[in-house]
Amino acid sequence: MVAADTGSPRPPGLMMARALFLAERGRGRTSPNPMVGAVVVSPTGVVVGQGAHLRAGESHAEVIALDAAGEKAAGATLYCTLEPCCHVGRTGPCAERIVTAGISRVVAAMTDPNPHVSGGGFAYLRRHGVAVDIGEGEADARRLNGPFVTWMTRQRPFVILKTVQSSDGFTGRADSRARLSGGAADRYFHRQRAEVDAMAVGSRTMLIDDPLLTPRLVYREGPLARVLFDWRLQIPANSRVFSTRSAGPVIMMIGQTTADERPREVDVRKTWGAEIEIVPDRDLKAALRRLADRGLLSLLVEGGATLQTAFVDAGLVDRVQHVVTPAQLGSGIAAPRLPGPPADSHRRVVMLGNDVLTEWDVHGTD
Repeated sequence: MVAADTGSPRPPGLMMARALFLAERGRGRTSPNPMVGAVVVSPTGVVVGQGAHLRAGESHAEVIALDAAGEKAAGATLYCTLEPCCHVGRTGPCAERIVTAGISRVVAAMTDPNPHVSGGGFAYLRRHGVAVDIGEGEADARRLNGPFVTWMTRQRPFVILKTVQSSDGFTGRADSRARLSGGAADRYFHRQRAEVDAMAVGSRTMLIDDPLLTPRLVYREGPLARVLFDWRLQIPANSRVFSTRSAGPVIMMIGQTTADERPREVDVRKTWGAEIEIVPDRDLKAALRRLADRGLLSLLVEGGATLQTAFVDAGLVDRVQHVVTPAQLGSGIAAPRLPGPPADSHRRVVMLGNDVLTEWDVHGTD
């Protein structure tokens, strides 16, 4: 008997929770692939194999779990956080391998949004007599792979807006750098820099703070793209970020009008080591499409308030990370207006030393 789709998402049971836990092992390492975990369970309820996809180009989670299970996979149930693939990419199709191994049932958290799969893996399994059950742990799986889902369905990176404000409502001073967050928060967000594909700041932040925009005191698997929104060519050549190109590319977003009026200045920036993207003036959607074309699935927008407000106004923020610190500035740059969470949004509050992080999703990942 072939199981039907269940409709609404269900919370994960023990084995799906285990698969989701395994998938987390790939965080910051699998892009542009999704994070996937898989568990093979015998008819008597014993885990006989498990695996996680760790890097693009390497074995998928299902294959690793099936290899570990060996002959014990026959008649077993496979729990996986994403629909098994049915196409040949860098690796062979997992759906075919599942059938060959003799798996009798597949429990998957969600359908793969990749148009090359998108239900095809499930259809292949069903045609070959494998029962398929979809939806257990779907909300957790979608949150886990929000960047991959957004990249596939909206053709842009998943945008995380991180803002830090003083207790009296300011994000910084107008003419000098102001330190607001404490050590615990700094360590937390440097770990995040080790996980995202790219981070972005505006020209005003570059002029005031002159940041390095690198992950520090953490290990990062691959290069981190740094995106500088410099519509009017204001960022100077001696900015420290240009000395860190070994950490990843420095991409400058420049407005078309400015580029047309000052082409030589655009060319000069190439000699600094910058990679230039010329887009319609202040068109954030076009800028994000360029980043998506580069295979960048997630973008952390760290500053400043002007750029963050532009992302909010354009409806391009997917997740908000709002930090409030005990510090008081008295005056300065007002905190940007933030989009509120929908009624069913995942929301959490974390104490980072004396700082309070509140995080919520704006658009979800449907």
